[in-house]
Amino acid sequence: MSLFAVKTIDLLMKESERENQLRRSLGPFSLIALGVGAVIGAGIFTLTGVAAATAAGPAIVISFVFAAIGCVFAGLCYSEFSTMIPIAGSAYTYAYATMGELIAWMIGWDLVLEYCVGAATVSIGWSQTLIALLHNFGIDFPAKFIASPFQPITLTDGTVVHGIINVPAVLVVVIVSVILILGIRESAGVNTLIVFLKVSVVVVFIALGWKFINPANHTPFIPPNTGQFGEFGWSGIVSGAGVIFFAYIGFDAVSTAAQEAKRPQRDMPVGIIGSLLVCTVLFVLYSYVLTGVVNYKELNVAAPLSIALTRIPIPWLSTAMNLAVLAGLTSVMLVMLLGQSRVFYTMSRDGLLPPLFSSVHPKFRTPWRCNLVLMLFVGLFAAFAPISVVGKMTSIGTLFAFVIVCGGILIMRRTQPFVPRPFKTPLVPLVPVLGILTNLFLMSGLGWSNWARLVVWLLIGLAIYFGYSRKHSVVQRVTGR
Repeated sequence: MSLFAVKTIDLLMKESERENQLRRSLGPFSLIALGVGAVIGAGIFTLTGVAAATAAGPAIVISFVFAAIGCVFAGLCYSEFSTMIPIAGSAYTYAYATMGELIAWMIGWDLVLEYCVGAATVSIGWSQTLIALLHNFGIDFPAKFIASPFQPITLTDGTVVHGIINVPAVLVVVIVSVILILGIRESAGVNTLIVFLKVSVVVVFIALGWKFINPANHTPFIPPNTGQFGEFGWSGIVSGAGVIFFAYIGFDAVSTAAQEAKRPQRDMPVGIIGSLLVCTVLFVLYSYVLTGVVNYKELNVAAPLSIALTRIPIPWLSTAMNLAVLAGLTSVMLVMLLGQSRVFYTMSRDGLLPPLFSSVHPKFRTPWRCNLVLMLFVGLFAAFAPISVVGKMTSIGTLFAFVIVCGGILIMRRTQPFVPRPFKTPLVPLVPVLGILTNLFLMSGLGWSNWARLVVWLLIGLAIYFGYSRKHSVVQRVTGR
């Protein structure tokens, strides 16, 4: 039995045409909204201030551009694959067609770090934002029900306590999972509404905050380096790009919806690249206003936006922005859990996961049992996991997926040069190589402890593959190897 048995594109397409039970209902606007919904969330609202205060200063604006360039390299590669192989599964499916079953399994397993662990991370942030918002209205929850036992929290009186279970985080995971079970059209509609709300409020913050910018806060725009790599100067800009990379995580989730797009060959590149462009423009303007309203030295806090809002004398803006943060985090969870369920759906159809992950509801036509399993898994992480660990696990898992996809383009151009490509990645091999190097560079900045967690996670995946997946693989049975 070959560990690197490849699933040909012809076989992939025949299977999708014969067996697709998912509803094709997503147009280009819905796909862009899915991408924007996944991207604008925890990163922009929490990490921007830390990166500005500790690494880049006001030049965090340039850091966002650098991080976007790395994402664009990967996005162009995702766009080519998504039009060649318009099937649910994202990087997993692309690796299966280029590098073989073992690598495909490893990348599919790795995507759990991006989607499931990422959704759990965001749910914890959602819970903290809700608690802060309700506190402003005089409503407080018991401390033991708003945090995990491993995540200390600071109460309004300055007391540091440990909780028992994070109930609001679990609740939002359940709500989002139910929405996904009800159907892709309904999920996309909810997501589009939320995206419109949070983008509108971010635009309002940019427009209203612009006139409160103090030019002195942008001087110098690139603070001089302290003598340590990554502490301001140009090295600080690069370091800041690695920190705020988390803000861009999620645009690739658009590719997991390829099997539910109306015209994937035309609309997938629009959704992927379009969502990246929209988010980059918003991130650059947002960070420029944030560091203009508040001096970057004051932004090393978990909620930098709240500081900026105190400098803008508009009473209703604070409540509106907190609601936007909640909306933003909700849509991120929705798209991440959508992406994970579609990856597991495809892996199950290939025999690498049990059949329950590809069981489609007869009425809603969604992989509902898969959504229930994910709800339980993510809910446990949301209830008990410390946010300080899961956030970086999400980043390194995503960057690893990007490296595999960029490498896959190089392989496909050499091994299958005549396969129809409705969208072609430009400047091959330059763009894929730059994508690989850029994302490996960003991975190197995440520290050895996160590399160790990635290795342990992949070893667990290998144990599952050799214990179950290899024996049940459809490709292995068909090829007789």
